[in-house]
Amino acid sequence: MTASAPVKLAILDDYHNIAANHFSQLDPSKVTITTFHNTLPAYTHPSTTDADRDALVKRLKPFDVLSTMRERTPFPGELLRQLPNLKVILATGTQFETFDLKPAKELGITVCAAPGKGRTDGKGSGISPRSRIDIKKGGGHPTTQHAWALILGLARNVAADDAVIKGKGVTPGWQSELAIGMQGKTLGLVGFGRLGALTARVGLLALGMRIICWSENLTQEKADKQAEDVGLPMYGGGIVGKDEKTFKVVSKEELFKSSDVVSLHYVLSPRSRGIVGAKDLGWMKESALLINTSRGPLIDEAALLNVLRKGRIKGAALDVFDIEPLPSSSPWRSENLHVEGKSRVLLTPHMGYVEEGTLRTWYEETAENLERYLDGKELLHLIT
Repeated sequence: MTASAPVKLAILDDYHNIAANHFSQLDPSKVTITTFHNTLPAYTHPSTTDADRDALVKRLKPFDVLSTMRERTPFPGELLRQLPNLKVILATGTQFETFDLKPAKELGITVCAAPGKGRTDGKGSGISPRSRIDIKKGGGHPTTQHAWALILGLARNVAADDAVIKGKGVTPGWQSELAIGMQGKTLGLVGFGRLGALTARVGLLALGMRIICWSENLTQEKADKQAEDVGLPMYGGGIVGKDEKTFKVVSKEELFKSSDVVSLHYVLSPRSRGIVGAKDLGWMKESALLINTSRGPLIDEAALLNVLRKGRIKGAALDVFDIEPLPSSSPWRSENLHVEGKSRVLLTPHMGYVEEGTLRTWYEETAENLERYLDGKELLHLIT
């Protein structure tokens, strides 16, 4: 690394323009920084055109180092092989299912995570939200908070009533319809890792809900361990009696048929894509709510739209979609799903993790790793 050949860094998908401040102290003779505030179409998505792919390669090809925001830009092997200058991907978060790590390793591309614990050298802002999370005391994980914002926002008609009062696209009025109380209702978790268990804990302790859960490899023993990890007993934590499991594992069919609220907390993979399809949606109660803060492709989008258009369930709240950001032509943008006879729909733009403290901590960790790279030091939080 010489002054005549600075490292070229691209900061990708920084919608809120918060990354630059964390890199501002770097020596410009060592690194040049380009920030992109928008996301180009994913390289391998079925709707992506050849022109889209060419544009993505053209954007990324000049750079030695990429700073990414979660999985907004996926990195399949086919794309990585067209980036001959790429040496390091400084990723944020800890899960990268859309990054093809095997080709990255073969190509000599180093991938680093940002686990959200803050800088190791004492130069950070001191914001380290994840390190403060005590799971046994409840754990205010951002995605858990957003899942409950969507559940309650949908159940209490928050967006619809706001629109009615303000006359936004509707005749100004007053109450839109009756709200749904959560007390005593059944919450079904599809996928039951840490976030599923934390979401369930809130429903149980704050609202007195019955908790059932399912995933392909979930056992009652694993669910009991999750109860222990979030500070709950294995038995008697729910509303149904001391002999009932706090987190009860059921079949997929029973979960969809019995739940008043179904919330998804599943990791996206080739096996889990479309794991909620027309049959599962058909099992749901007409009064039930569906919540997805995990990944859009977990649900068959066409099947869900069909159910909502027919008013087959009470409503759905979505924070994630098949294509992000949503194209202007997306039916989620263009259809009026709040008319009489259709299910109520509440949408947010993948905000589950977009929390100020979290993002700033990730960028601080990314900046520290970039400094180490420029100084020839070993990188932290290595994935490959």
